[in-house]
Amino acid sequence: MAEKQYDWKAIAKNPKFVELHHKKTAFLFGWWIFSCVYYFLLPIGAAYTPGIFKVKIIGVVNFGYIFALSQFFVSWGIALYYSHVANKDFDRLTRELIDELHL
Repeated sequence: MAEKQYDWKAIAKNPKFVELHHKKTAFLFGWWIFSCVYYFLLPIGAAYTPGIFKVKIIGVVNFGYIFALSQFFVSWGIALYYSHVANKDFDRLTRELIDELHL
């Protein structure tokens, strides 16, 4: 059975595809910048402001440990938020594009 051939140039020029690509790129780029800054705050902060990272919060647990662990929760939060946005916006735009192109 032969695979169906698509006109990728026409799809790429479709206004719905352009909108989907723009929204997804803007969303991902913004969160990528935030993630990189948040990630590098740990080693840079520990190197240049070690006093802050040594502050005891609960018993022997200091700010550095809390900040390091917070990176897991922040990444999970971003993943959950992306899932929400993808289901709400990106999937809707993809369905509209597929319906319009009769794929």
